[in-house]
Amino acid sequence: MTSYDPRDLADLILKPIVTEKATLLLEDNKYVFEVAPKSTKPQIKAAIESLFEVSVVKVNTARPPRKKKRVGKFIGYKPLYKRAIITLKEGDSIVLFPDV
Repeated sequence: MTSYDPRDLADLILKPIVTEKATLLLEDNKYVFEVAPKSTKPQIKAAIESLFEVSVVKVNTARPPRKKKRVGKFIGYKPLYKRAIITLKEGDSIVLFPDV
């Protein structure tokens, strides 16, 4: 396995995705993150393990199709993004909502 620079790995994970489907996946110890579009599965795994100090079992990625966005008579597209579903080892967890 190749080693990655920890400073570069932190830039791969953009933000957690909090949707109804993502919160249902939390029960199966799966977490959903928006990641950089050019990142690979081994890079995502290394980034999650170094940032949150957990062990990752599996990484699934998806690049959903771009949606049209219309402003008046002008039609454009929403930006392209990549989402990663991270399956953690049993007993590990990531705190997405710290108690304030």
